[in-house]
This record gives sequence, C-alpha cells and structure tokens, in this order.
Amino acid sequence: MDAGTRPRSHSRRAPVRRRPPSRGFTQVETLVTLAIAGALALAGLGMAEPSGVDLTVAQHELHGCLEQAFHQARAQGRSVTLAPATTGGPGIIPVHLPKRVKWGKPPQIPLPPDMDDPVRADETGQSHPRITITPRRTATASAWFLNDGRESLCFRLSGYGHLQIFRYRVRSRRWERA
Repeated sequence: MDAGTRPRSHSRRAPVRRRPPSRGFTQVETLVTLAIAGALALAGLGMAEPSGVDLTVAQHELHGCLEQAFHQARAQGRSVTLAPATTGGPGIIPVHLPKRVKWGKPPQIPLPPDMDDPVRADETGQSHPRITITPRRTATASAWFLNDGRESLCFRLSGYGHLQIFRYRVRSRRWERA
C-alpha cells in the first residue's frame, strides 16, 4: 500500500435497513370480519323473496324464447310455436319455467293499465300456454300472464310486433315496466 492511497473496503454496500413488521390483518381479525359478513348475508337471504327470483327467471326465459321465435319464424317464413317444456316437436320452442311459476293471472291481481279484460284468462285462470308467432312478428294473442301466486308478469305484443313486459309488485300494488 502506498502512503497516499486510501485503504479499499471490499464492499461499498449501503447498510442493511430492517423493515418494521408489516401491519396487515391477523387471522383472528379476518375470521371475525368474515363471520360478521356471513351473518349479514344470511339475514339478507332471509329477507329475499324466492318467489320474486322465480318470476325473474321466468321473465328472462319467456322473453328469450319469444325473441328466438321471432327470428326463427322470420328466417323460416313460417309460424313457430312456444309451448311448455313438456311438449316438443318440429316448429316448437320449449319454454322452461320454474316449478312455482304458472301461466295465467290470479284473480286478486288487477289488469295492467289501458288493457281490456282478457276473457280466457279470467274464465279458466290460464292464459295461452301455447303461443304461435308468425313471420310478420304477430302472435295468437296480444297478452300473456305468468304468476307465482303473489306477483305477476304481463307480456303485451302490439299489432306492430313491439313487446312490452310489465310486472305487478305486491308491495307497491301496481304494475311497473320490467
């Protein structure tokens, strides 16, 4: 070593800094949070109406089947029929409704606004379980009802092929667009 040179250190690394322990959640805190969330979810499920869910499923099923029938009838140039899933065959689209949902309007539910009284639905409690769609986007009936005993759905088809869907809500005691 020369007199004018400095001694070299073998490493010029910065001193190692230790990190403070992380401040995450403990398992106990996470477990308590999940238990509270589960209890709230369970309470929410108890307040939910399973019949409302069935009617929503039926609404989407029938709406989808109607749209499929409109397209299929136009593409094939002939009428297509919608029927309950128990029937089938050529030219028939099966409609799969939940078990609690029935065709027709219960007598305690009023008609939607601006609608004439459908004779068949009031006499028999059922309303066109078979729907025939023509290539011109018309149908055998202009209104169909589905119900779960409490609430009801109404599908209305205008003479120009415009579909409207209404839902009768028990809590508000009125029809709303669905």
